[in-house]
Amino acid sequence: MPHRVGVVALQHESNTFIARRTSLADFEGHLLLAGEAVRERFAHSHHEVGGFFAGLDGAGIEAVPIFAARAMPYGTIEADAAKSLVGRMSDALDRAGPLDGLLVAPHGAAVAEGEPDFDGHWLTRLRERFGAAFPIIGTLDLHANVSPRMIAACDALIAYRTNPHLDQRARGEEAAALMARTLRGEIRPTMAAALPPLCVNIERQATAEPHWIPLLELAGRQRKLTGVLSNSLAYGFPYSDVPEMGAATIAVTDDDGPLAEVLADELAARWWDDRREFAGRLIGVEEAIRRASELEGPICFLDMGDNIGGGSAADGTTLIHALRENGLSPALAVLCDPIAVKMAEDAGVGSRRMLSVGGRSDDLHGPPFTAEFTVLRIGGGTFVEPSARHGGIVAFDQGRTAVVATDGGLTLLINSIRTAPFSLNQLTSAGIDPAQFRVIVAKGVHAPVAAYGPVCNHLIRVDTPGVTAADLTRFTYGQRRTPMFPFEESATYS
Repeated sequence: MPHRVGVVALQHESNTFIARRTSLADFEGHLLLAGEAVRERFAHSHHEVGGFFAGLDGAGIEAVPIFAARAMPYGTIEADAAKSLVGRMSDALDRAGPLDGLLVAPHGAAVAEGEPDFDGHWLTRLRERFGAAFPIIGTLDLHANVSPRMIAACDALIAYRTNPHLDQRARGEEAAALMARTLRGEIRPTMAAALPPLCVNIERQATAEPHWIPLLELAGRQRKLTGVLSNSLAYGFPYSDVPEMGAATIAVTDDDGPLAEVLADELAARWWDDRREFAGRLIGVEEAIRRASELEGPICFLDMGDNIGGGSAADGTTLIHALRENGLSPALAVLCDPIAVKMAEDAGVGSRRMLSVGGRSDDLHGPPFTAEFTVLRIGGGTFVEPSARHGGIVAFDQGRTAVVATDGGLTLLINSIRTAPFSLNQLTSAGIDPAQFRVIVAKGVHAPVAAYGPVCNHLIRVDTPGVTAADLTRFTYGQRRTPMFPFEESATYS
């Protein structure tokens, strides 16, 4: 009889600076599945869970889909929602029959009311259920805030290596390969982690940029050593105000705990030595406009303060106000505003109408943008992304969508469902040619780069205000570790 390995995913990136909580309905509206529906959703995706299925199938192991839940990044998970999710996972495991191991996909930055280390909480529940000898191997988002509980609950954890996250499926396949070797008795994964008091600014987290080269080369050399199974760098998610927030290094060896500790410490020490390379180098709105005025388009403004992938509401108007005031056009932006979509739909294609768009979620991201628009298009918002893109998602639905334009050269794609700019097909499916614009505003930091980089001559990361601002001095932390660099220059690590 082949071995049977269960597949479990529970993912949320929780921004604790957002007042509104993430509810169970947010998971139900995005992804909440059990049993075979998990395989149907993920098997052919670019997601790590797709890698789990492919890797287990290739090794002749029966992959047993158990449970998968994911909500878009947003505020802290409500206590009742967290309890329900763990309960549904447990019920799905009850129905799964005997298992020989588990492949798990936490995000690593989930925070719930009463359980600030929510990933550590549910992983510990799995360990308690199945016992110390049962193999649990998993993946982490590169932005995980790694905790000692996560490490203690798993035999191995493997973080994505690229930002934008284009290697998710590969990391899932890697985890499945470790599981197969473990079940065959070839290896015994043993893991250690180091947690330097270092916050890596979100603006510095693009893995292709030169300041990452020394650290990534060291990680690559470590992986070639005898007895080393894997290693990872977790950059942390600075918008979760929890004690675990910050950078982490992980090393996984074949039954050699001391070696795992040495390697994790070596990576952490090198990271710490280079820590000033990872403090933000920020460009404000005025400077971004000045630079763009001297460049040939298309230019992509990456709106860091309204980063959908960090939990923001996607209705920020700071940059489109600045574009209008400075006459930079033609320009394009995507905003989420169901009310404005309904108003445009009521007006009808071809009509002209005064619309106030965006600025509805709070007063942090700019006031509503009011202008007379021509309604160019109304329609549904489904589209597909066949290539590997950040998030590993293939099928998208941004809800009812309106495309409107001012006489001054500003075009807005207004959607009804907050949708991260992971795919250029978000635009092309609505009849928009990005090459026709001098400036495109994308609400993210690194995630949009895989999609927008090929069609833009320049990318400018802009330090806009908001709940995902890159300038972390805008936030009041109460739970993070102190001292921590760069908040406290006096922080030490040895």
